[in-house]
Amino acid sequence: MRRLNTAASVDPSPLGRLNADLVDHGLLMMGALHPDRVQARELTGGTLVLLGCGPGFWPVFTAAPEALDGLADPVDRWSKRVISLLANRFDARPLFPFGGPPFAPFVDWAQKSDRAFSSPTGMLVHDTVGLMISYRGALHFAAELPLPAGKAEHPCHTCATRPCTSACPVGALSETQPYDVAACHAYLDTAAGQDCMMNGCAARRACPISAGAGRRAKQSALHMKAFHPK
Repeated sequence: MRRLNTAASVDPSPLGRLNADLVDHGLLMMGALHPDRVQARELTGGTLVLLGCGPGFWPVFTAAPEALDGLADPVDRWSKRVISLLANRFDARPLFPFGGPPFAPFVDWAQKSDRAFSSPTGMLVHDTVGLMISYRGALHFAAELPLPAGKAEHPCHTCATRPCTSACPVGALSETQPYDVAACHAYLDTAAGQDCMMNGCAARRACPISAGAGRRAKQSALHMKAFHPK
């Protein structure tokens, strides 16, 4: 299976300099596109760069004030602050997947970046972080910037066993039916469901490429608590 290398060499181009800065914030460049060329929803012209959590995210985030102040939505608030600072530094417009309605069409943008695809379960799968996708925002540049060379292949097309389709203990995520939200949430309230609550969704963890996200259990627990608050 061929994958794109997200760790681009530091170079003087805008995206090269951005990629170098992202590492310091625990973020990844998870895709880029020219909106006019791919008919991206709700965007006109320029270049859109999608940003997500990388393997270095957790230690950076847990040292930030948003993680320590005890207030609601710490990851969203951290994302807004950090990505807004990057937008100011690189003269771009920040966009976020939260704060709606209305919500920005990140799923459309992700799929048109040629780095994210629909998995057999219906969830998005990314070519380097698998089902552990966590888009934290995007930067919209006014100019059409050169994009990284190459195009990712759909990782599920070469996955022989597709473990994501059978890993859910209650079959809430499978290849044969839509996501059963009620069954998922009901299971998370049980003793057995605490494995998913503390370590992350079993189906997402089962994807072989998810290991590329470097996701820590405490980070997954934080996301699961936001997904299923008690």
